[in-house]
Order: sequence, then C-alpha cells, then structure tokens
Amino acid sequence: MESINVNPKKMVPMGQKIAFGLGMLANQMFPAALGIFMVVLVQDLGFPAWMWGILFFLPRIFDAFIDPIMGFISDNTRSKWGRRRHYVFIGAIIMGVSFVVMWQLYRENGLDYNFIFFLFWSFVFYLGLSIFSVPYVAMGYEMSDDFHERTNIMAISQWIGQWAWVIAPWFWVVMYDPSWFPNADTATRTLAVWVGVSCMILAMIPAIFITSKSTKGENSFAPLTFSTIGGSLKEIFKSFKEAFSSKPFRKLCIATFLIFNAFNTVAAFSFFIVVYYLFNGSTEAAGIWPTLFGCVGALSTTFLVIPIVARMSKKLGKKNAFLICQGISVFGYILLWFLFIPGKPYMFLFALPFFSFGIGSLFTLMMSMTADVCDMDELTSGKRREGIFGAIYWWMVKFGFAIAGLLTGVIMSLVGFNTDAATQSEGAITGLRLFYSGIPILGTLIAMWIMRNYDLTEEKAKQIKVELATRKEENLVVVSAIL
Repeated sequence: MESINVNPKKMVPMGQKIAFGLGMLANQMFPAALGIFMVVLVQDLGFPAWMWGILFFLPRIFDAFIDPIMGFISDNTRSKWGRRRHYVFIGAIIMGVSFVVMWQLYRENGLDYNFIFFLFWSFVFYLGLSIFSVPYVAMGYEMSDDFHERTNIMAISQWIGQWAWVIAPWFWVVMYDPSWFPNADTATRTLAVWVGVSCMILAMIPAIFITSKSTKGENSFAPLTFSTIGGSLKEIFKSFKEAFSSKPFRKLCIATFLIFNAFNTVAAFSFFIVVYYLFNGSTEAAGIWPTLFGCVGALSTTFLVIPIVARMSKKLGKKNAFLICQGISVFGYILLWFLFIPGKPYMFLFALPFFSFGIGSLFTLMMSMTADVCDMDELTSGKRREGIFGAIYWWMVKFGFAIAGLLTGVIMSLVGFNTDAATQSEGAITGLRLFYSGIPILGTLIAMWIMRNYDLTEEKAKQIKVELATRKEENLVVVSAIL
C-alpha cells in the first residue's frame, strides 16, 4: 500500500497540508470559472437553454463513468512514484490545456460549430479532470489515519480551495466592463488562458511535493490493460458493489448528492435573479452585485464557516456538526427569498453567511468521514481502497452535477425564461426564485433525514484503528515465524 508520510503523532506537516490545499484550489477554480463562463454561452453566444443543458449533462456523465475506472487503476498501480502522483501530474496537464482550448469560441463560426467544438473539448477536459481528481482525492484520504487530523487536513484544503469562489465571481466585472474587453466572449477567451495555465500549475503541486513510497514490488490486482481489461472491469464492478454496500458510506454519498446537486441545479440562477429581478435586465446597472453575491458567500465560507465547522466537529462530532450546519443553510435559503429586494440589492448580503453553511461545511466533513469509512472497509475486506471510495463518492457528485445541469435548462424552459429577451416576464423571474430557494431546501432536508442515524462515531473509528493495528501486528508475527 502506498502511504503518505506522517510523523509518529499522526500530525501531518503544514507544508504537506498546504500542498494538498493548492491542489484543491485548482480542483475548485476550474468548476468555479466554468460556472461563470457558461453564462456567456447563453447571454452572449446565443446558445438556447436545451444546448446549455446538454453541454452540462453529457460531459459530466462521461466523467462520472470514467471515475470508478480511474479509482481502480489508481488503487492498483505499481510504480516507483507510488499509486497516485503521476496520474495527478498528467491529469493536470490535460485539464489545463483543454480548458484553454474549449473556450476559444468565436461568434462568426456559428452556433452549431461552436456547440460541437465546445462539446468535444469538454469531453477532453473531463477526461483530464478524472485522471487528476480521483487520485488527488485519494491522496488526501491517505495523509493521516487520525480521526480529527483528517478533518484538519480537509478544513485547510477547503479553506484554500474556497479562494476559487472568492476570485471567480470577479470575472463578472472583467467580462462585462467595456473598458476591459469589447464583449464577454472575447473576455472569456483571454481569461480561460490565465485560468487554465495557472490552475494547471497549481494542480501539479500535490504530485511534486506530497511524497509517497514506491509500490513497484507490491502484489495487487493488475490495472486495466488491453490484455486484462475483462478481468479488471469485473473487479471494478465488484469493488464498486462492495464499497457502496457500506451503509455509512452510502449515506454520505446520497446526502452529498442531494445537497450539492440541489445547489448546482439553481446556482446559475443567482446571476439571472440579480440582473433581471433586481436590475430589470441591465448587466451594466447590475455592476458588481452578481460578483458580490458569489464573493461574499465564498468569503463567509472561508473565514466563518470552515473554522466553525472544524471546531464544531471536534466538540460535537462530525454527524452533529453536519446536521447543524445544514439546518443553518436552510434558514439562509429562506432568507434569500425575502432579501432579494429590487432597489435594495445590498439586502441579500445579510443572507449569505447563513446560506454558506450548506456547501461550505459539506466537503470538509464528508471527505473526512469518507476517510473514516476507508478504515472500516479495510477491517472487513482487508484492502485499502481510497481510490475506489473516492471515485464512487465523486461519481455520485458528478453524476448528480450532470443531472443538475440538465435540470437547469429544463427549469429555465419550464418557467418561460427567454435567453434572447432584454427583459423577462414576471412569471419567469418568480419561477426562478421559487426554484432557487425551494430545490436546495428540499434536497437539504432529505439529506438531513438520511444522515440522522449515521453511526460511524469517533469511538467506533478508534476501535477500528485498534483492531487494524492488532491485525497488522499478528500478520508481522506470522511472517517473522515463517522466515
């Protein structure tokens, strides 16, 4: 098994945590920028809502299919670089280059050409994302076997990663300010180069600086090759089934699926609500308010939510911290219904600290809890499968994200939102606002109900660690006796 170096007290050096966190910054900056740039397809390049939905849906379905395969390959790789590092490095390059290329869209090329061009390069981008993100996330699970240190690792990585959501909303200002660029699609072509190259470099950092031992001589299942593809695929499906049969892990996956993808279904609506409801369709009048919505929410997560969640987890336990934080987020979504007020755009800012507790706490806690589940799986299966567990967890996220993107287009069509109109009907905007608050509230409440009896507590996790340590000692005695 490849292991990330930790000291005897199970405390991971801060430099290693920061290196992992910089990878998270790249991992979050790509979707943060993508979410903002996607609006340009509708707002400036004339893509109808159904095209937007397909562009969200198909590449993410492809990504979700690749993830479990990548998890299996990563878990069973034997190389002098270990199981993960070279995949993280290669995936970073593919992601960065393809992100730059996919946004080189020109109006004169026509709608159909731009649609096919963007769709093709989206597939390449998401292939790179799978190659990078699955081994990268597994590296995080392996960095410590301490119950609370895992939360600290994820809290620091999420703290660094959240800066993506602070920075990315300012792209609105650059994209729609004529003193910067003549139009938003020209701005996007340029910004994509800066985002792609800088995030490619950031994504390489964990591969370069997080050390791992060679797995060249280990006995493990062979990774996918042309000669072993049948047996390897069978093993992937078997591992997938075994992992998802874990009740605690299944709860984590379903709860994340509901919360994250309910949020993503309506996330793009914030721009349209601010522009069309608060400023009657004028992007110039809206100014920096769409930017402030995303930026202030991310700053709330960075400086308020994540530190509180990390402390709350230690005091109350991970499950209780999750339930409290999600309850606060429901209150925030309710406030957003009342605090989007035409003529008083500043009012919605008061809802953002509450709203931010939902997504802001989600991955800090869920990634830490998934690492605990990997220990439980080792106790029952005798295998270390961080890659396959990470792949399945993110498969749920990405599959849901694909559905969320499709639903975004469906909802816009359903409420009568016309992407070609300078102003929108009152019914269309009211419909967007209803879905904007209603879907995340419903998804969060169901997720809270699912997680109410999650039972992998700190005490149980410590007991599992003791049993694993005892088993390893017994194995060493047996090996010594044979030798």
